[in-house]
Amino acid sequence: MNAAVTTYRLPIRTLTEEAFAPFGVVLSAVPDGAPPPAGERVLDLSRGRPRFYVMELKDRPAQFSSITRHRGVTQSLAAVGGSPWLLAVAPPGDVDDPDARPTHDQIAVFRVPGDVAVLMYRGTWHAGPFFSGECMSFFNLELDDTNVVDHQSCSFDGLDFLAIEAEEES
Repeated sequence: MNAAVTTYRLPIRTLTEEAFAPFGVVLSAVPDGAPPPAGERVLDLSRGRPRFYVMELKDRPAQFSSITRHRGVTQSLAAVGGSPWLLAVAPPGDVDDPDARPTHDQIAVFRVPGDVAVLMYRGTWHAGPFFSGECMSFFNLELDDTNVVDHQSCSFDGLDFLAIEAEEES
């Protein structure tokens, strides 16, 4: 028996500070010695031991049927090597509610230029990074046990299967 598949095609948005504000902060280069921009001050790694690592991902086309969040920590991602990539996000909602979940119409997909990082607020739902090509590496800053103790995922309700694909804006 084949499950029904409902596919939503979401436009890929241009990443700007304003467009990304409901989900987190865009971190751009600043001169050495400059005071930290206000956005950097939302970084929260206070609930455990920080882990900064290079994460290698393979075969990640922009298509997903579930989304994840970390309720106890912010997370920062940036591409190694400067290539652009895609990230799907939805607002955190109630971070303290373990039953909270986004709907497909709350999801935004952004093209992240290779010369910036994104810092997602605690609880921001996310899927990705996505990219074309076989393999890509990312700088990842979270807690050393985030994916073990703080990894809330959900599939989308009311559907046998939901595939969400990013598409270029026309």
